[in-house]
Amino acid sequence: MAYLASDRARQRRADPRKILPECRSILVLCAPYDAPLNLDVLEPDPPFQSLHGKVAAYAWGEDYHEILAERLRVLSAYIEAKTGAPVLNRWYTDTGPVLERDLAQRAGLGWIGKNTCLIHPTKGSYFFLAEILLSLNLEPDRPFLDDRCGSCTRCLEACPTACILPDRTIDARRCISYLTIELKGAIPVELRPQIGAWVFGCDICQQVCPWNQRFAAAHGDPAFGPRLEVPRPDLIAELALSPEQFNRKFKGSPVKRAKRRGYLRNVAVALGNLGDETALPVLIQALGNEPEPLVRSHVAWALGRLGGEAAQRALQQAAQIEKDADVLSEIMSALDIARTAAGPPGD
Repeated sequence: MAYLASDRARQRRADPRKILPECRSILVLCAPYDAPLNLDVLEPDPPFQSLHGKVAAYAWGEDYHEILAERLRVLSAYIEAKTGAPVLNRWYTDTGPVLERDLAQRAGLGWIGKNTCLIHPTKGSYFFLAEILLSLNLEPDRPFLDDRCGSCTRCLEACPTACILPDRTIDARRCISYLTIELKGAIPVELRPQIGAWVFGCDICQQVCPWNQRFAAAHGDPAFGPRLEVPRPDLIAELALSPEQFNRKFKGSPVKRAKRRGYLRNVAVALGNLGDETALPVLIQALGNEPEPLVRSHVAWALGRLGGEAAQRALQQAAQIEKDADVLSEIMSALDIARTAAGPPGD
């Protein structure tokens, strides 16, 4: 992601004193969220059993940025009150130029696994990280030096897009979390089938991790408990969300980060992957009436995946009136896919 690559951002990540010149210690904290232990996040490839999407567990509840920021503020005030003197501080939770996982490993909270997640030896990896930079000398904890992944490669083998590399890095361009959240444009066509039913984020590399299977708790901090209908959204209903309905449903939710056009783009891809013809009416409706070109283009792809006469008619009609060049290109490609799937006339 380009915003991480600037010289200023690199310098600030390399030396916290570029952020807080008076920094003497960094307090690293973690807050657990619900682990998807009872959700079948590894459903088989299409056809699936229902038209429900999947949302990464960290986004099931309230936005952790808001909740943890207030807690960090309160904790900073507590530290200052206990010392009886002013303590300069800065706090972050996935919001600033700090190497959170590296700091957490150095603070003794675990090791960085092959999937690049920080893994705690008795809690797994389903937790948020946060940091407070302090102008206060504290005795440091011992760093966690063990690598307990061993020869296990379950996360590499389970990743649908093969984005986890053998050198413990992630090719973000292929990561489902990146594709469904950070990527603002079209999802590469060759990766869409591998996204499955994920509409926001992905939990697969954590779900298959033996440390989570053994130690992760089903329920984390209640503040991050699931909202109704967020963990497994009804895709038919989601594709019909108006801007007002989307904003109302996801107010205060991490899902809002994808914005409506990104989220509905993901919903369209999921419906195409599910392969259920009951999605045809809502997809056809969206192709004709959805104002966002990004959504229409992925709806066209989904219709091509579903195929059949109704889908072909809708795509042909849309091709006659579509003004956006990118959408029109997707429509023509989808028509080719649908025709190929149908086979020669008379088959």
